[in-house]
Amino acid sequence: MTDVETAIAKVAEECRNWDRWGPDDVLGTLNYIDADARQRAAGLIRRGVTFSLSMRFEADGPQKGWRRRTNPVHTMLDTGVDAVAGHQGFPHGIGGADDVIAMPLQCATQWDGLGHIFDRGKAWNGRPAEQVVSSLGDLVTGIEHMAADVAGRGVLLDVGRVFGEGGVLPDGFAITADHLDEVAAQQNVTIGRGDILLVRTGQLGKCRDLPGWGEFAGGPAPGLSFWSAPWLHRTEIAAIATDTWGFEVRPNEFPVAFQPLHQIAIPNMGLLIGEMWDLDALAADCASDGVYEFFLVAAPLPVTGAVGSPVNPIATK
Repeated sequence: MTDVETAIAKVAEECRNWDRWGPDDVLGTLNYIDADARQRAAGLIRRGVTFSLSMRFEADGPQKGWRRRTNPVHTMLDTGVDAVAGHQGFPHGIGGADDVIAMPLQCATQWDGLGHIFDRGKAWNGRPAEQVVSSLGDLVTGIEHMAADVAGRGVLLDVGRVFGEGGVLPDGFAITADHLDEVAAQQNVTIGRGDILLVRTGQLGKCRDLPGWGEFAGGPAPGLSFWSAPWLHRTEIAAIATDTWGFEVRPNEFPVAFQPLHQIAIPNMGLLIGEMWDLDALAADCASDGVYEFFLVAAPLPVTGAVGSPVNPIATK
């Protein structure tokens, strides 16, 4: 094996959770969130203020066509024009509008499901990838299994505010375990079992104002270091989401590599990963009141057999 392959294999073995929740598991680290954890998380609601952490799903989104990922295509099936013209055929003056949307499930704010990434032909829990995901979809760990489970204590680590300039990390900034610990200490917040961790870099807000979103989709970005994997494993977080296209730092830290932290986190650790979350408004509120924990609900759409899902996460403080 090359040096890169050796490093990935070593960290994968160190962080592997296969059989931790039995051979039939389909939830991975979401198992860390139990009923007691959710009840405690609900107690974090003090002001009843809510924040949507989703970017808009629209034709002017950030996608550039990589791996055939396009922005949403929104089409009206019925309109007010049709109603007024009498084309709809409804009685007593009633009319209506209907629409349809076509889009890749990972074109905007989304979760990566457990069938999204493989490691040397193995999917989550050591299953052969070809027995998990086929042309029919994810036959074992489809995102539909998680529809009721992503609710609990959310914690925001505003790395951009602490280590960035003007609240934004530079492209290529690799967020290490030391960075995460330092931000948690400055914010006086703890990270532990069952938490849904949100890491703000500031990149989404910066790129949203650029023509065509700049190089947000697939280009250089701040993000989690490959070497943060043991920290993600040790803290026993249930899920993690960032405001970047790919969660981990880009360019990746090895000379020849593609998303090596995904290769550890999803098939080996069973960690749910969120990308392209809009964390700016929540971060501003957290900075204002000094409270960086909240109740978070981020249910994926239960699309049977899907390996990812759009999501509109709601944080309540």
